[in-house]
Amino acid sequence: MKRDRQTVNLRHAEMLAMIRDRQEILVDELARAFDISAMTVRRDLQTLEEQGKISRFHGGATVDVRAIAPDEKEQVALCQRLIARCAATQVNSGDTLLINGSNTALALLDHLEGKTASAFTNNAMMVGHRFPEGVDVQLSGGVLRGTRHILTGDLALRNLMDVRADKAFLGCTGISPDGEILCGIPSELGINETMIEHADAYFILADYTKIGKAGTYASFHLEKKGCVITDELAPDDVLKRLRAIGMQVIQARAADYPEVC
Repeated sequence: MKRDRQTVNLRHAEMLAMIRDRQEILVDELARAFDISAMTVRRDLQTLEEQGKISRFHGGATVDVRAIAPDEKEQVALCQRLIARCAATQVNSGDTLLINGSNTALALLDHLEGKTASAFTNNAMMVGHRFPEGVDVQLSGGVLRGTRHILTGDLALRNLMDVRADKAFLGCTGISPDGEILCGIPSELGINETMIEHADAYFILADYTKIGKAGTYASFHLEKKGCVITDELAPDDVLKRLRAIGMQVIQARAADYPEVC
């Protein structure tokens, strides 16, 4: 019995590490990874949720932000605000924009005072949000998965196919040490790639906690090079790798945007 409990505890620890690495993961993926039934995975996830370590949604689990240390949570939030503010400087008045399910990407619209822009997004968080005058936002439609705010599915993709844009702004799950742009939500991967394809230029927004992450999730298929916007805490070795493979890198610095600090 003691050995059985040790086995379960070890599996819980490994499962938690995988969820933290992936940010979001499906029950079926965990079942395959640990060679256990989906029912066992759901029991494990229930235990981890009761311990306050994860949050479950229908079909999977995600990191519970409440488990992040308060100081680091505040630091990450500041970096995300800086990145959004920096991303807004890349928008010209009159631009048409594509924005994926990233809240950091959506937040750039709050910094477009005095500029006109039209945005198309699959981020359902835009509903009820008041954007600056002159900023028009169109929602893609689609399917909301579990408790998440990201719209996916055939409807979202079909509507996106009719849109061409000047620029696309996309969040990601992480950027690997080799410079791969990672997507932890398989159902959004096609939408992300289509946004890149349908935009004249694209920007990947990723705070320092996402730079240098390793994982088994899918990477964007990038035939054209774009720009990564991150913060000054991002590891230099990964940024050098990104530049070496042809990506532009911009680091949002607190000194440049004191109004958001």
